[in-house]
Formats: sequence, structure tokens, C-alpha cells
Amino acid sequence: MQCIGDISEEVWQDCITLFLQTGMCCDAAIITNSPPWLLASYPEGNLFQLTQEEIQILLAREGREKLFLQGITFAGTKCLLIRDNLYTEGNNTMDLRTKGQSRSSQAVTVVQIESVYLVVMGQKGTEGGPLNLKAFEMAGYIREAIHQRMAHF
Repeated sequence: MQCIGDISEEVWQDCITLFLQTGMCCDAAIITNSPPWLLASYPEGNLFQLTQEEIQILLAREGREKLFLQGITFAGTKCLLIRDNLYTEGNNTMDLRTKGQSRSSQAVTVVQIESVYLVVMGQKGTEGGPLNLKAFEMAGYIREAIHQRMAHF
């Protein structure tokens, strides 16, 4: 069983399941910027196909301005970067939109939780703002659970 600190893969998978139950997203994953890269994902979605290279580009601290110009690829899906506050104190989120017709594009939010990142793709028709807010709230709950769990050790 892979662990980050004392957080098991099952706990991350529970986070994915919890977020999917909100009804706002159709896919979710927990990633990190070191092996094993992809900690958990929704098995029926596409984010389980995230590659190490895609994750490294997404999470790199250097050269982030290129992401606005070139976009980014998630599990083979090209996305446009809308807002990048991933490394901004107090926000730690990034908003993207899948490329395509406006009717078929989807909002994507990435939020940092300690040393891991929650990636969520909204249901068709879900706007980026509410998705970002829900992901940010969920990250707060997860962060609090991590701190409580660590306090017991």
C-alpha cells in the first residue's frame, strides 16, 4: 500500500468518492509531484490516464507563464489555462477549461492540499467558479482531516 505520510491510498480514494458525490464533477484524481505521481483516481473517468510528464508540467513552479500561452494536457485532453493561483498563498487553486466547442468543454480545477493536489473535472454545464469553490472547500476539509490524523500520532 502506497502512503504519503500516514495517508493511505484508500483514504485518497475515499476523498475522490466524496467529491464525486457532490454531483458537480464527473472525474477526479489526487496527484503529487513525486512518485507515485497519481495517488488515486476515479476508475471510470479519464484522469487515471494522467502521465508523469503531464503532472510534472502542471506542477512545475518555473515557467508557469508558458501554460497560459501553450495550454496544458490532462490525460490526453488539451486544456486552456484560465487562472493560475496554484502557488498563491491562501488560494492554491488553478482553473482550466477543456478545449473544444463551448457546449462540449468542461471546467477543470486543481487545488493544492499540503503536498498533494486534487484535480476535478466538472460535469458538462458546471461553471468553473462553483467548481473551484467546491474543490477549495473540499480541500479545506481534507486538510483538516490530515491535521487531525497527524495530531493523533
